[in-house]
Amino acid sequence: MKTEAFQQAILNWFEHQGRTDLPWQNPITAYRVWVSEIMLQQTQVATVIPYFERFMQSFPNVEILANASVDNVLHHWTGLGYYARARNLHKTAQQVSSELHGKFPETIEQLMELPGIGRSTAGAIRSIAFKKPAAILDGNVKRVLARFAAVEGWPGKSSVHNQLWDLAELYSPQHRTAEYAQAMMDLGALVCKKTTPNCNQCPISKDCKAYKQGNPTNFPGKKPKKALPVKQSFLLLIQNNQGEFLLQQNPPTGLWGGLWVMPQIEHQSDLEPLCQKLGLDIFEQHMLEEKRHTFSHFHLDYRPIVVKVKENLYEVQEIANQVWYNPKNPLSLGMPAPIKALLKI
Repeated sequence: MKTEAFQQAILNWFEHQGRTDLPWQNPITAYRVWVSEIMLQQTQVATVIPYFERFMQSFPNVEILANASVDNVLHHWTGLGYYARARNLHKTAQQVSSELHGKFPETIEQLMELPGIGRSTAGAIRSIAFKKPAAILDGNVKRVLARFAAVEGWPGKSSVHNQLWDLAELYSPQHRTAEYAQAMMDLGALVCKKTTPNCNQCPISKDCKAYKQGNPTNFPGKKPKKALPVKQSFLLLIQNNQGEFLLQQNPPTGLWGGLWVMPQIEHQSDLEPLCQKLGLDIFEQHMLEEKRHTFSHFHLDYRPIVVKVKENLYEVQEIANQVWYNPKNPLSLGMPAPIKALLKI
């Protein structure tokens, strides 16, 4: 299939079947495209929409986002996961606001110099917001191209990844860049779906190699399976006599970086020494059922322990990175979803 024919088939399909009512499309700005693309990394559109709408209500432009606290940004991100995205979002907003006069650059190279913006996100901003030629290669586009050209192998391998980028660059048009970029993402999301592709509705199926071979779901190749290690710990729901829970803020980098969490111990015997160190007198404790949270590289099996303390022997608010949190009058703190869920018990 010739390049021009491929592009025209995609654009014709988009005119009748593409999505034009997503919240980041009305209006289209570089800021809104950027925020949506970061949120959509490894996250479904249906999940992102309410987060995006709340985010825009609180941070309608890059200057307001730049001036917000990172705690408030992480609070708005709670539940979306991959929290480094939110920290990079905040850093980029500050950089764009202070160094670039509030305007996003228009070249791929300059966009990629900003924290958290990779080649595909830069391509989306350039093609959709600035309507200039650029290729994109998000998960949906990878799937469309891998099937169309029957590209063997897992896209996480650099050789496969490079093949897909070559195809993305080949088929990306010089004109109608915004429509084409959105069309490719929509085609992957709505038609060329992961497990149940609707090949009879696809505008390029007659030239799709995987469709001709009768095995579209074999592409793209699967990530080699690897058993995830399991780590175990105890999460402490330390509750004072006002019904408040002790939270502490993690360091800015690493697991759940910058987020507010409960104190964590590896052994139950560490509980009393920790409370003594904090100046807290335990008068009641009970353990809850074990839960599992899966990260990209390991499983965390954790047992929550509810620990009621008789009194504060010091004001924990004065200690750096610690706070008493009242679920009935919550602070705007960024928390991982498992921690937020525990505070509802």
